[in-house]
Amino acid sequence: MDSNQTFTLESLKRILREGAGADESVDFDGDILDADFEELGYESLAILETCGRIEREYGITLDDSVVSDVRTPRRMVEVVNEHLGQTAPA
Repeated sequence: MDSNQTFTLESLKRILREGAGADESVDFDGDILDADFEELGYESLAILETCGRIEREYGITLDDSVVSDVRTPRRMVEVVNEHLGQTAPA
């Protein structure tokens, strides 16, 4: 992966849709950054699957605590970008 790569909300939306699908009642085009994943229809198992997909696609390792601690898309994007920054070559 490109060391300058950034994980975006659009990246997260794509991975959520590919992995767990999208709840038809959720407007993914609306402002979901600060919505709780459960409000969006994603339980912990779906978030676990999402984390696995992110790890494989971006070549990073996310702590197990991410699944329980990260409650919103905004925080997920922040955490992934923090990990991408840590794995960048010095």
